[in-house]
Amino acid sequence: MRVYFDYNATAPIAPSAAAAVARITTEVFGNASSVHYFGQQAKAILDDARSSIGSLINGDPSEIVFTSGGTEADNFAIRGVASVFEGLEGAAAKRHLIASAIEHEAVLNTLRALGRRGWRTTLLPVDQTGIVSADALRDAIADDTALVSVMHANNEIGTIQPIADLASIAHEHGALMHTDAVQSVGKIPVDVNALGVDLLSLSAHKFNGPKGAGALWIKRGTRLQAILTGGKHERNRRAGTENVAAIGGMGVAASMAREKLAADGPRLAALRNRLEEGILAAVPGTAINGERPARVPNTTNISFDRVEAESLLIALDLEGIAVSTGSACSSGTLEPSHVLKAMGLPTHRTQNSLRFSLGMFSTEEEVDRVVDVLPRLVDKLRGLTRKAG
Repeated sequence: MRVYFDYNATAPIAPSAAAAVARITTEVFGNASSVHYFGQQAKAILDDARSSIGSLINGDPSEIVFTSGGTEADNFAIRGVASVFEGLEGAAAKRHLIASAIEHEAVLNTLRALGRRGWRTTLLPVDQTGIVSADALRDAIADDTALVSVMHANNEIGTIQPIADLASIAHEHGALMHTDAVQSVGKIPVDVNALGVDLLSLSAHKFNGPKGAGALWIKRGTRLQAILTGGKHERNRRAGTENVAAIGGMGVAASMAREKLAADGPRLAALRNRLEEGILAAVPGTAINGERPARVPNTTNISFDRVEAESLLIALDLEGIAVSTGSACSSGTLEPSHVLKAMGLPTHRTQNSLRFSLGMFSTEEEVDRVVDVLPRLVDKLRGLTRKAG
């Protein structure tokens, strides 16, 4: 049995979404900007997808701009706002950006890049449960703060942030609010109006859509400068011929996610809890990282005392079980998780933790397989550590 518990890195594409991509690729080849039949056929695919995504996040379809994924959407939101304010003078020329210390690198590295352009940046601390407090934002925000960017759900530990409260504080100080909702859309109910944000990023392959498609929801009236220059695509907001097939697949996945949300959330939470309880009971020296109640239902992050996470990951892979040590976009680095470090966990906890993320095709049998295999692997690795010591 092969077990895939790395859905937060990417989710397998749903059969219906894959079928849509294949059909559109071969049958709908027109450029959506063309006025003839073939172009309008492609445009209809985009319009349907825009409506499906709008329904998933309770946003107006006209406020959705298609991107190549979550990274581009985050860059568009942050750089687009920054470019607007860079063109202003006097009191209107704000030069301060705020994000949390546990953001995805798409946000953190964008802030670093803008810092080199003269922007002042502040990273909000999180508590030991991985939550940003309203007081932390109140202490950091200033009159020249242009944008606050805090992710809705964390990709490593799954904690859900109090976005509505943070957005209210941002708006009180005249700042815009962006949330990276890549890990929450399709897993929990997401309502852009209830969250009170101005900008929201999402990515298709996190909710069983194809890779290479995402979107940025832009609240009507929000000033944002395009970061790609070229044609007049996406109402002059994102130049480049749209990837109609991938966007069509994303639309199908969005509709499916909306239909299954009420049933799939509790199902995944039950599986996740079964996994956690099984591991904690079967493997001594384990602990959950993150706020347990306030998490997306599919994610758990567990520390294994006296075990190197990379070694355990490889041992599990050899048993046919795929998990991760954190963000797939940060793989290949030997650095401890910046998320766990920001939570103030001891150094050993930042280096001995694994993320298990479940999804559409996960089963009880797979959970039980992982719980059955882990004690033997952990005992073996701890034995090696004792001998080396």
